[in-house]
Amino acid sequence: MLCAACRGLMSHRAAVAWPSPVPDGLVVPWATESYDGAVRALVVGHKDRGQWSHRRVLGALLAEAVRAATAYDDDDPDPRSTPLLLVPVPSRPGAGRQRGYDATEALVRAAARSLRGERRTAVAPLVVSRGAADQAGLDAGGRAANVRHSMHCPSGALARAARRWPRAHVVVCDDVVTTGASAREAQRALEAVGLRPVAIAAVAATRRRHGDAAAGPARGVA
Repeated sequence: MLCAACRGLMSHRAAVAWPSPVPDGLVVPWATESYDGAVRALVVGHKDRGQWSHRRVLGALLAEAVRAATAYDDDDPDPRSTPLLLVPVPSRPGAGRQRGYDATEALVRAAARSLRGERRTAVAPLVVSRGAADQAGLDAGGRAANVRHSMHCPSGALARAARRWPRAHVVVCDDVVTTGASAREAQRALEAVGLRPVAIAAVAATRRRHGDAAAGPARGVA
């Protein structure tokens, strides 16, 4: 459980969180927290240690990133009137079975519950992983190569989403933005079937190392 003091220290404002280097073509990524301290403990506990009650706190942080990512749209004078379609970055095949729980999808569903009082919101697990090695220990190039063309959108799920949500802002959602490789691959899979995400939203982003060049039009989470 998270104590009241720690909860009070959580950020209530998301920021643009470009990884460094930026994967080519990545849409703007937003995150609410830095991936360290209490937030890192919450994410690891939720994902790897069966501490499933953390999804409420983490889902609220993810919801804040979605709000920030979809607050403005130059092509939509009233973006809040447009429904949200939240697409979780998929886990590796078998990971959910091993945990008994799809951690990322659970966070996204918790975020959706927070957002539904403000605008129409749905969770659409449209992207499926064909399989990739564990990303731990890989650098940015290694992560990109590891997940390249590892995801796709099943036609049945896509058809159902298209019928129900003919017009929506599609947001790719994850727990942590590290190098952006997994989010970019999920974005590629969606774009391959004609769905262009408007943004990436995450609970947290890793801090960029000192000396990294500015990677995008805005600074990352500090």
